[in-house]
Amino acid sequence: MKRLFYGWKMVGAATGLQFLQAGLMTQAFGGYVALLSEERGWSKTSLAGAAALQQMEVALLGPALGWLLDRFGPRVFVRAGVVLFGLGLMALSRIDTLPAFYACFVLIALGTGFCGFFPLNVAIIHWFERSRARAMSSMSLGLAFGGIVVPLVAWSLQTQGWRATALGSGILAIVIGLPLASMIYNRPEDKGEVVDGDSPETGVRATGDAPESPARDFTAREAVRTPAFWLLSFGHGFALFVVHAVTVHAIAHLKEGLGYTLEQAALVISLVTLSQVGGVMVGWSIGDRYDKRLIAAACMLMHMTGLLMLTYAVNAAMVFAFSLLHGVAWGVRGPFMQALRADYFGRRAIGMILGLSFLIIMIGQIGGPMIAGLCADLTGDYRLGFTLLALLVGLGSVFFLAAKKPVRPTSASPAA
Repeated sequence: MKRLFYGWKMVGAATGLQFLQAGLMTQAFGGYVALLSEERGWSKTSLAGAAALQQMEVALLGPALGWLLDRFGPRVFVRAGVVLFGLGLMALSRIDTLPAFYACFVLIALGTGFCGFFPLNVAIIHWFERSRARAMSSMSLGLAFGGIVVPLVAWSLQTQGWRATALGSGILAIVIGLPLASMIYNRPEDKGEVVDGDSPETGVRATGDAPESPARDFTAREAVRTPAFWLLSFGHGFALFVVHAVTVHAIAHLKEGLGYTLEQAALVISLVTLSQVGGVMVGWSIGDRYDKRLIAAACMLMHMTGLLMLTYAVNAAMVFAFSLLHGVAWGVRGPFMQALRADYFGRRAIGMILGLSFLIIMIGQIGGPMIAGLCADLTGDYRLGFTLLALLVGLGSVFFLAAKKPVRPTSASPAA
């Protein structure tokens, strides 16, 4: 009986790490925003600023972290990140001031930067070639399933308080996350295997490094000189206008704008999660068969339509439509973002290439929550902010349509 390729075990571990981060903070952050805004009187803009600071820190670390990942591999960083993430959550349980709140998110951001989707994607890219989209779609199930526990986190926030919830979340992150992090290895060779679990002879041919092959992977410098690098980065960034705005503000909009209770709003986020899982499965089945950039462009239009449904919802059917459209689009498109870059530019400098792209996509990571929060503070609701973001993500579909695959370099010189 053929032994299971260790790459799939790593996908399982990465899925678990994504689940912890999504369930304990990423998708649950809106619950903290709603409670702290009410209890402390802090503005939505200032609370969204913590999420923006977190994304900015990850983005600014991107190039340096990408270089380190290419040089030393993700294994050691993932382990350190789990500890920092857990400590940041535990520190959050002790804060009393807005500056302390921000300081905790600096620590949380450092942790998620080291053990989040960036280093995990770099690890998975090095283990898969033919099944890359399937592997990365499978890993993103962790992010999707994380939303399922949002109602549990919301219940804890309501009944146990945000301090106890943050403390317990930090302990869970370390106790469960460290064993999962120990399963992450840098490359197949570390476990005596080759890419995709092929035989060694097949693996050499699959890498494209055979002497008779004139094409090679892009260096980071070569990649940034291609239109595809910029178009993919801007398309990804525009998608995150909506993704991060919804993550930070959807619960508050449902609670304050549509009259939902915190628990009901959390259930809507869980419905988004279920739709996201369905989207991941769709992406798993089609990602290695059809043009990913065209699929991503269609998903951008789904994001736009879904957010407009949420913004102007007058009944439960429109909220359901938002959950379905946004969740499916996120589930299909999300894993394709890194898979597209690996398909276009190769594996050798993928950490640096992804890190550099973070400097561009942070416009959506930071801009989405900030635009929505600022407009809500100025107008009293989220309609203006959400409408602007929906139009931006619709415009972003053009970037994917234009992002044609570049021709691989043919020089025999090694990739830096």
